[in-house]
Amino acid sequence: MRMGLDERARAAVAALLHATGESQTALAAALGVSQAQVSRRQSGGAVWSLADCDVVAAHYGIDVLDLLAGPTRATEALPAERRRRPARPAAAARVDVPDGVAR
Repeated sequence: MRMGLDERARAAVAALLHATGESQTALAAALGVSQAQVSRRQSGGAVWSLADCDVVAAHYGIDVLDLLAGPTRATEALPAERRRRPARPAAAARVDVPDGVAR
């Protein structure tokens, strides 16, 4: 089943938010709207306009056509410097337990 343009835009924005680790609040600031307005667009209660898509694409440093192509293409086009840094694995906590003490 093919995704419609609205669905592709929502999926691409969600993928970009995830790939960058950015919040809806930060994206809203770039768009000059409230976080609630971004949330409505992401939930399907409102649509992403072409003007919004243009701003979103510029914010993430990708071409608007990559954004509209869907989440895979949008995240593949995302510049490396915009990607979230992988979390460092937590060091295993070492606890010294004296001999003969139940573990």
